[in-house]
Amino acid sequence: MEEKKFDKNSLIGFLIIGAILIWMLYMNKDEQAKDEVTTEQVANETTNLQDSTTTKQVTPTEINTAAATDSLAVEGLKNRLGSFAYSGTLPSATDAVTTVENDVLILKVSNKGGYVVEAMLKEHTTFTGEQVYLIKDGNNDFNLQFTAENRLLNTRDLYFEPSLTKSGENNVLTMRLKSGTDSFIEYRYALIPGEYMLDFSIKSQGLEGIMDTSSPIYLDWNLKGYRHAKSISYENRYSRLTYEHDDEDFSKLDPTGEDAEVEKDVNWMNFRQHFFSSMLLTDTPFKEVAFSSLDYVIDEEVDTVFTKKYGAKILLEPKGGSLAENMNMYYGPTDYQIFNDYDRNLDEALPLGWGIFGMINKYVVIPLFGFLSGFLPAGIAIIMLTVLIKLALSPVQYKQYLSQAKMKVLKPEIDEIKKKHEGNSMKIQQETMKLQNVAGASPLKGCLPAILQIPVFYALFTFFPTAFDLRQKSFLWAEDLSSYDTIAELPFTIPFYGDHVSLFPILASIAIGAYMIMSTGQSMQAQQQPGMPNMKFLMYLSPLFMLVFFNNYASGLSLYYLTSNLITIGIMLVIKNYIIDEDKIHAQIQVKKKTPKKQNRFQKKMSDMMEQAEEQKKTQKKKK
Repeated sequence: MEEKKFDKNSLIGFLIIGAILIWMLYMNKDEQAKDEVTTEQVANETTNLQDSTTTKQVTPTEINTAAATDSLAVEGLKNRLGSFAYSGTLPSATDAVTTVENDVLILKVSNKGGYVVEAMLKEHTTFTGEQVYLIKDGNNDFNLQFTAENRLLNTRDLYFEPSLTKSGENNVLTMRLKSGTDSFIEYRYALIPGEYMLDFSIKSQGLEGIMDTSSPIYLDWNLKGYRHAKSISYENRYSRLTYEHDDEDFSKLDPTGEDAEVEKDVNWMNFRQHFFSSMLLTDTPFKEVAFSSLDYVIDEEVDTVFTKKYGAKILLEPKGGSLAENMNMYYGPTDYQIFNDYDRNLDEALPLGWGIFGMINKYVVIPLFGFLSGFLPAGIAIIMLTVLIKLALSPVQYKQYLSQAKMKVLKPEIDEIKKKHEGNSMKIQQETMKLQNVAGASPLKGCLPAILQIPVFYALFTFFPTAFDLRQKSFLWAEDLSSYDTIAELPFTIPFYGDHVSLFPILASIAIGAYMIMSTGQSMQAQQQPGMPNMKFLMYLSPLFMLVFFNNYASGLSLYYLTSNLITIGIMLVIKNYIIDEDKIHAQIQVKKKTPKKQNRFQKKMSDMMEQAEEQKKTQKKKK
């Protein structure tokens, strides 16, 4: 019976993959290193930007206590608001809202502040079956702060006059904060049919002698992200503030704890809430923006409503003594296809991986999966995607097995070399390299194919958690492929594992374990060789890792790993039993050994160095 030995190449491959998995799970940081900026530093920089002149800030209480029918109150309102007291005496000076909508989005805009107080997506629901609201019940604050007649005013405290009209097929809502019949600050919202992106602009008219454009004018946007998914911690992991600045430079704030940053020339910002995004884009880059992010999920059992609080304090630049800012707002899915259609680099807001990993996702995985899911159920589309990828990589896998087969055939001769030159490690290494060179085999050739598969492996690892097409798509017992599947609820929480049992990670772990046993070809001995690690422990480490840490990951990702390992096992069996003939390989090697093979420059240099080292060793022995 053939004695089965441990395959060192497989061990190297497993260790590399395990290290990459740990890196992907625990080092989910920015792809580009950057200096840390604390919230206090940002606050200091923001303060330095503000005008040092003394202004009188007007509070909401002072405005609301002034009754338009009371002449003394009106006079007091004028003292506090100056020319903008006019808006406080209009019929629109109430907290009423105006609704503007298209076929995918409903927005409600309040007279007070003139900003969106409710944004609902018509075609999407949360994990509880309720409509998805990105803005609701005061989680959004959108404020223009400016100086007028030595008064520091905030539009969130002032009343706008609404006007709802049609412009072609677009529904247009104009909100005006008036200081007179022909002098005002205007917010204009234009909803396009079928679009989550809307036109938004801010302009001022007739305020040249009222608004102080020499003092800083800030647009301050703050938003608390609502929970929409079954696992708030998993959703929170992929919720992040991202933005483009300095001409196609993309950055992100830290997704954990509290982070802040001040950036120049910002083109857009995305308050990403995993599968949904609230965005502000501008035609002309914002001169300076102070970003902030605060993580709300400390304890999943307690923190169940919000994931993060995002903030952006934007410095606006008046042109010709007045405001004229043309922008866009986006309230909708974090969907690569939708983002890519706008041709504004919005796809960079998705965590698809950097460099070659992102390219594989953008140009291979996403188009292929989009095609398959167009006519197949999501679960079947994942299986077919995995099959096609594994078939495409099968030549690489064949090279790996061929190299392993050559090393196996050479083993008896390598053992003879070790026996012949016992105690002389340098000579053993030198003769072994010569033999491998002649046979065209080496451990490196067996390891390289596994390394070549890593970019695809990592690309798919980043694709499945961000694939919007998987959201709320069921397969077998999994109700939602974008979240974990559940076959049992636990009455307690296990650290790192959770309070439930997911079946797909269990099946994937079994498949990985079976593959490792087959690929290592071991019948574990009770006694380990001296200096060798505990191979049984290493063999079970990867399946255990999958079982524990993927229990809370998207079931679509676990389905991919299950399918991938089953296909790998199948390909391995076909190659070993029907393609690779070890006797034929042995015969070919013997023929090659009789035909001297010319060494390349690197091999020649290595051989010369080893011979020199051997000569030096002999010389030292003679001297002794």
